[in-house]
Amino acid sequence: MYQKVRPAIDGAIAPEQGVTKDGQPLSYNRAPAPDLAPWISRLYVAKVAAPIDYAVQCGLFDDTAFLRIQLAGLWEAETASGRVEAGNAALFFGPQSRRMPIRVTGSFISLGLAFRPGACTALAGPRLSDHLDRLSSTDVVAIPPDRIMAALEPGADPETWLLALEAILRERIREAACRPPDPVSALFEGICYRDPAMSVAKAAAACGVERRKLERVVNRDFGMPPKQVLRRARALDMASYLRGVADRDEADEMALRYYDESHLIHEFTELFGMPPRQFAQTPQPILTLTLESRQARRLEALQRLQPGQARPWQ
Repeated sequence: MYQKVRPAIDGAIAPEQGVTKDGQPLSYNRAPAPDLAPWISRLYVAKVAAPIDYAVQCGLFDDTAFLRIQLAGLWEAETASGRVEAGNAALFFGPQSRRMPIRVTGSFISLGLAFRPGACTALAGPRLSDHLDRLSSTDVVAIPPDRIMAALEPGADPETWLLALEAILRERIREAACRPPDPVSALFEGICYRDPAMSVAKAAAACGVERRKLERVVNRDFGMPPKQVLRRARALDMASYLRGVADRDEADEMALRYYDESHLIHEFTELFGMPPRQFAQTPQPILTLTLESRQARRLEALQRLQPGQARPWQ
């Protein structure tokens, strides 16, 4: 099967929150407060120093909707609706079906939260399939961007920012007075972390529902059909391994989710826009930050890692 190469590093940037054993950038990311756990999967702050005119050409690939706030840096994204440019702004990122090209110029600060599958539905938010691979104002989740920006004190420490975001979402949940997300979505999310090679029929049985209901719930709460969601989860795990932000003890298991090397190369290239070897040999600082945060969430969800515990790649 595929032989991993050492992931490339962008030497022109300086991550302010440390690096992995392989030199890959890290963010400050953590699990949400317990009362918000049904709604939020992860919170993060990423601070990276770079020359004022230096542009990082990278990408994002998220398996859930995000609320992202840019506090520094000029961002450009190639979305399904066309190119979007933003400076300091609060934006709603829909889940992504493939790698979204991103360009960031200068030092940047990004922070935000990842919604759990079903959270947007429960909050009477947007239909995720309409926001797939797109960016929108945070008004789509009934949280005005000005309210978010006003709550983030410039120069505050990362934890203070994340506590402010939690307070905003907690207030939104109270305003909506709605029930937590559909438990079927939570069960399917667990399957994506545990065994993304599982068939849709077996996943439905594991969730205790008929296949037709699983397909309806997943399309609604993930924005894509179950088969596509599982395929994406498999590729994201493999990408995390290639970037050095996965548990190396799982390497063989991740590789065996593909029939052979040809299957891996074809599927990975379709989703990431480049074959695995090129992906590893090309610096991917922004994408690595998102992959690392997802893997930390995944290992905690599978109870292989305790919140706050050192991660295998650190």
